[in-house]
Amino acid sequence: MSAGELLTALRAEGSTVVEVPGWRTHNRAGHGPWGPVHGVIVHHTATSGTDSTVRLCWNGTDALPGPLCHGVIGKDARVHLVGCGRANHAGGGDPDVLRAVVAEQRLPPPRRTGSDGNVHFYGFECVNLGNGADPWPEAQLEAVERAAAAVCRHHGWTERSVIGHLEWRPGKIDPRGFTMDRLRRRIRDRLG
Repeated sequence: MSAGELLTALRAEGSTVVEVPGWRTHNRAGHGPWGPVHGVIVHHTATSGTDSTVRLCWNGTDALPGPLCHGVIGKDARVHLVGCGRANHAGGGDPDVLRAVVAEQRLPPPRRTGSDGNVHFYGFECVNLGNGADPWPEAQLEAVERAAAAVCRHHGWTERSVIGHLEWRPGKIDPRGFTMDRLRRRIRDRLG
């Protein structure tokens, strides 16, 4: 998706979008390929506070430069766009999981890290501490549903193209606080 297509798709799905200045060209171009894309990975940020999280996901860290996703979804349900193109969000993941996403089949458990997910997945970081106690407001869950459904609708994908980071890479726990099966059911119902 081009930046314009992503913005149009999100707004058409009813997302409230905040365009962080420069997001349309903010990416990791030159640090590996972008595409073909096959799905969406949902993360939690392990942070609190939308403004500071947006800055972190824009800038990244010394060890992992930004953007760290395509959009940051706050507890207030706004989607802050921070990147378009390759982003440092998925890292290495299981090639068998990638094959299942492409085929839109049930996911096997992730066992290895032989595929670069930054090539193949859009990423949405959701503001949440990820400790199992930080609440997920219904408005935020609906925003995650809308954003993932927007990307799926644009590409003609089903809900099976949406996975959690914990389903991609061994040892990851995000998103924590809801199940991906529940989110996929919501996306399936939205896609109709």
